[in-house]
Amino acid sequence: MQVLESRHVSKEVSSPDGTLTIVDDVSFTVERGQSLAIVGPSGSGKSTLLAILAGLDTPSRGAVFLNGTELTALDEDGRAAVRARHVGFVFQAFHLVPSLTALENVMLPLELAGAADAAASARLALGEVGLGARLGHYPRQLSGGEQSRVALARAFVGRPQLLFADEPTGNLDTVTGARVAELLFGLNRASPTTLVLVTHERELALRCDRVLELDAGRLVGG
Repeated sequence: MQVLESRHVSKEVSSPDGTLTIVDDVSFTVERGQSLAIVGPSGSGKSTLLAILAGLDTPSRGAVFLNGTELTALDEDGRAAVRARHVGFVFQAFHLVPSLTALENVMLPLELAGAADAAASARLALGEVGLGARLGHYPRQLSGGEQSRVALARAFVGRPQLLFADEPTGNLDTVTGARVAELLFGLNRASPTTLVLVTHERELALRCDRVLELDAGRLVGG
């Protein structure tokens, strides 16, 4: 069953030299339960495309459908409501709230969604990533690898149907990155969640069911 569709999506921005095309007429579909990697050189439009697919940005042309809902026909509040119900995120910079503990960071999406058992679910999620003893620690008290695991716990705690990951190991050393990748794919299998992953690491991409390649904003392979 199809969970995500990009239909002729383009993104253009103004620059001093004229109109710059970042994403150029990209179309593909993702089936429920698949894992998909989007790869390409720096500046190829990968992260911009991911943001559009997740409803964090809007295309200049084209449409995105998530579970049959046209994201690109909704206003920001409507897109945010769809994300809250169906979507999880893992970012390269983790985006943890520095004034919240690990437990509170993981509780945050559940509380925003009105879940009654946010604390219990967050404790369980942090236990799944090996941080059951670090619940009360703030991001500044955690290593980069530990912060990435908090971000993973936060992304999976709501059991999202679709998880977007933008360079999830990009800020980590090789060993820590490999451990986080194992957790990412392990949690994804256990959920199960549809995974859309942007990465410059070929080894990580090849662990996915499908690989799409962008070059200068255009889909050139996959």
